[in-house]
Amino acid sequence: MDLTLLLSTFITVFLAELGDKTQLATVALSGTTNRPLAVFVGSASALVFASLLGAIAGGSMATVIPGNLLQLVASVGFLVIGIRLLWSNLMLAPAVEKPSN
Repeated sequence: MDLTLLLSTFITVFLAELGDKTQLATVALSGTTNRPLAVFVGSASALVFASLLGAIAGGSMATVIPGNLLQLVASVGFLVIGIRLLWSNLMLAPAVEKPSN
């Protein structure tokens, strides 16, 4: 096993997961129960399974699609998601009322 790759992957994923919606959901779930161990096991298992699917899919796609194209598609996908989230928040934000004189 390549320990350098293992360590860099761990650090990258660990830093990426800090403060994301998965961690916030785990905190919220843990706060609503008196069984935090069950929440930990469930969330850790889900993260491991999602990572397994990502590693398998990424390895399979890399043999068919060039890596640069995969990165471009992922970047554009995140950009579209971000724009849609911003747009929906702008449209849902209540209009600021001007004080009447």
